[in-house]
Amino acid sequence: MIYVILIIIVVTLVLLHLYINYHEEAREFLKIPGLKDRFLIGNALEIFISPDKLFDLRAAVAKQFKGIFRFYSYPYKSIIIYNPEDAEIILSGMKFSEKSRIYEIIKPWLADGLLLSSGAKWQQRRKILTPAFHFDILRQFHITMEENSKQLTETLEKNIEETINIKPVITDYTLNTICETAMGTKLSEETSAAGKTYKNAVLELGKTFAERFIKVYLFFEFIFSLSSLKTKQQKTIQIVQKFTEEVINKRKEYIDQNGSVINPTEPYGDGVYKKRKKAAFLDLLLAAENEGQIDRSGIQEEVDTFMFEGHDTTASGITFLLLMLANHQDIQEKVYQEMKSIFGDSTRPATTDDLAQMKYLELCIKETLRLYPPVHLVARKLKEPVKLSNYNIPAGTECLIFIFDLHRREDLYKNALTFDPDRFLPENSVDRHPYAYIPFSAGPRNCIGKKFAIMEMKSATSAIIRRFKLEAITKPEEIRFVGDMILRSIDPIYMKVVKRKI
Repeated sequence: MIYVILIIIVVTLVLLHLYINYHEEAREFLKIPGLKDRFLIGNALEIFISPDKLFDLRAAVAKQFKGIFRFYSYPYKSIIIYNPEDAEIILSGMKFSEKSRIYEIIKPWLADGLLLSSGAKWQQRRKILTPAFHFDILRQFHITMEENSKQLTETLEKNIEETINIKPVITDYTLNTICETAMGTKLSEETSAAGKTYKNAVLELGKTFAERFIKVYLFFEFIFSLSSLKTKQQKTIQIVQKFTEEVINKRKEYIDQNGSVINPTEPYGDGVYKKRKKAAFLDLLLAAENEGQIDRSGIQEEVDTFMFEGHDTTASGITFLLLMLANHQDIQEKVYQEMKSIFGDSTRPATTDDLAQMKYLELCIKETLRLYPPVHLVARKLKEPVKLSNYNIPAGTECLIFIFDLHRREDLYKNALTFDPDRFLPENSVDRHPYAYIPFSAGPRNCIGKKFAIMEMKSATSAIIRRFKLEAITKPEEIRFVGDMILRSIDPIYMKVVKRKI
């Protein structure tokens, strides 16, 4: 009797394996090169590893294949691409604009904010928010950036000649900046402590999401809901949203007392700001609420989205930029000489015109974002069939674009692992595929805050380099990346700050 039961179980498993892995669509999909397929479960075990090893795995796999491979574990089908031709097909239009289901793991936090929404809702929100990133508005925000950059240099001044972990210092700077510019709320001594709690909670959420990502069975909501991970996630999201809710309330209170800087007589998208007044990103949302275009939960979604993306991604970019300058003294010296040509011996704050003259620093920023793109992958849901690299990809497939690996292809960038800002000079970029470099994604769903981020990176870095020489402690080859939504190093990034003789 036991043997009969065992035979029935084995036969059932074999039939199930054949059904889920060898039906017509699966056979077509499995023609794409991929990881080792295991009986019944496909590739699931390959990513069942700790988050700190996940990034190393993706790097090894990317080297194994040539711009495209697949992941299959029924019912999940994913295609991973890191070549510019396929990236253009997916990103260049609205046909494949819907975000992948892997973003479902952050939906309890960011809900239907601009990052995750789609269709008419995304278009409406994008229309509401685009004016907040108009250059004239960014020019006004620059004053606040420079004030925070000065505070940043004062913090570094306290650590002269000492080894410092630069990561938390830069994260403080970007969180203060996003609060004071986009949200119109200055962090006080009291709220700074809450800000630290917020930053730590964001890091914890990243770890939680990474853990859920690598454990395929946790994608099933009913299984995840029974796990201790969900309880931990809910508590952490409450911490994060308590902070952002307070940011909203403070700005609403300010507007109630002082009036809105939005001019209600002007149409949205053009001339919505009164002269000489800073109109925060949050002001647009609150004004849209008054006009019935968005409700309070919608405001919470967008504030959560932009508080996270507006401080965390930029912090990553600035941190890796400083790491590169510390490790390449000749390039750092060129940046310093550019600062000298602009400012001479003056210690005055930089203006937006000064920032525009920082051409070589901008090359350094571009090269840093090539090697260390803060958003190192984007993912879309393919709602209709498409051909990628001459493979037929069925509808319903999840498509992941590995930006990190795309940017490090030797056939696109000679000596790809070398930090070389000159590769972004116009004469060296002329024949480069337009989708070979996409640190802010590309197409209609590109990053709305690109200009804001570049301005902030210039402001912070120029302020630092004008006053200090950075000496390397941590080397680029020592960096270990964690499998998180944002490109992060597992370990601290150490450097020494030496005061320049002006």
